[in-house]
Amino acid sequence: MLPITAPALPRTPSPVIKVQRRRTGSRLVPGVLAAALFLLYTVYALREHARFGTTGYDLGIFDQAVRSYAEGRWPSSEIRTATAPPGFGGDAYPLLSDHFHPILMLLAPLYLLAPHVETLLIGQAALVAGSTYVITRAAQRHLPQGWAAPSLGLAFGLSWGLQQLIAFDFHEVAFALPLLALAGRAYLDGRWVAAAWWAAALLLVKEDLGVTATVFGLLILRHHRRAGLALVGSSLAANAFIVLVVIPALAPNGRYGYLTQQYPYGVLDGWPTKLLTLAALLAITAGAALRSPLALLLLPTLTWRLFSPNPAYWGMELHYSAVLMPIAFVALIDTLRKSSRLPVLAPLLIAVLLLPGQPLRDLVTPGFWRDTPRQTAARSALALIPSGARVASSNSLASHLTDRATVHLVADGVLARPRGVDWIVADVHDAFPAGGVIAVLGQAEQNGWRIVYEQQGVVVLRKTSGS
Repeated sequence: MLPITAPALPRTPSPVIKVQRRRTGSRLVPGVLAAALFLLYTVYALREHARFGTTGYDLGIFDQAVRSYAEGRWPSSEIRTATAPPGFGGDAYPLLSDHFHPILMLLAPLYLLAPHVETLLIGQAALVAGSTYVITRAAQRHLPQGWAAPSLGLAFGLSWGLQQLIAFDFHEVAFALPLLALAGRAYLDGRWVAAAWWAAALLLVKEDLGVTATVFGLLILRHHRRAGLALVGSSLAANAFIVLVVIPALAPNGRYGYLTQQYPYGVLDGWPTKLLTLAALLAITAGAALRSPLALLLLPTLTWRLFSPNPAYWGMELHYSAVLMPIAFVALIDTLRKSSRLPVLAPLLIAVLLLPGQPLRDLVTPGFWRDTPRQTAARSALALIPSGARVASSNSLASHLTDRATVHLVADGVLARPRGVDWIVADVHDAFPAGGVIAVLGQAEQNGWRIVYEQQGVVVLRKTSGS
């Protein structure tokens, strides 16, 4: 009698395997998008640096800060002494008395592996790409449309605020991008405690973001009383302690300098520029972000910028708008998941339309990839400066020396610094500090410094024994 066997059934993957495959696939698009933007921004930043588009203010300052951490010292900058408060006579300015950004120490291990200023530029591109990944994943989870995640992720990655950040050196606010994206994604997921923790980390990025963390706590308070109260209370207390105690205690003049900036402008000045910035911010989400309560997170940064007497804060340029980008796009996702009628491709279309007026347009400009005679002259001049030298450099050349020399800015009083300088390398066309280059070069020549190189307005002087 033959044994009876059950007919073979077709094998099907287990539910666990199916879920795992779906999750693996869902990460592919955000990962590819983030990698592409990382490559794009890295190429742009490195070329911009190579063509002398970066400066001592601010890339050189941050390079000196990270180099300090890598060497086991508190962050300080010789370049920053050029605009130190009256009475400061030290060789390097303590940077935690300028802005509170201890998160920069996370770059120290990378700097030890690759002690070059380019490490900061690549790290910043990675932070932008990482925030793009988080935003794209948030869109995947909360929006049903197939094209929603890649289109919104790309629109975010190409947004004008991020482009301006990449185009202007390196800044600590790059760390705020993934933190805000992660806090926003946790909020959308209903993970209130995680959202509070990510928002609290903003206090380590820069002192003005403490108010943003406080507003985030108020939003969380509507859903999770304990987490919301903890974030509001801790961020308010920590921010007050940083601004009123920590920074003044470290500052040479005992004050937090940004509370009383002296500029000849008032609240009513500059509104054409300010309105253009607001219009561009609204445009990236076609105004839909304003329908989400998360848009309230925009207010702290916009308030201090629009009401500041410093005109550098008013416009679309520089790095100040970068922190607004993840907030706007998380708010947009929140709006779209509530069945908004805005087409998901609209933000990407807007980003593409704005591209011709933004820094990335330079990538398709032939002149961006060719050195001018002046740039060639600058490269030859820098090669004359020995590693380990003490040098006074003009603004456009300083960031090319900070990772291998002690660099001061060519500014009034630099030749009288306590430890002095032995070399001067300067581009006479540099306009910052105003009149500084011409004045210092004149002083050096009067004191017997020897000119060892002079081409295309770029000069190198060396201190002689008799000077």
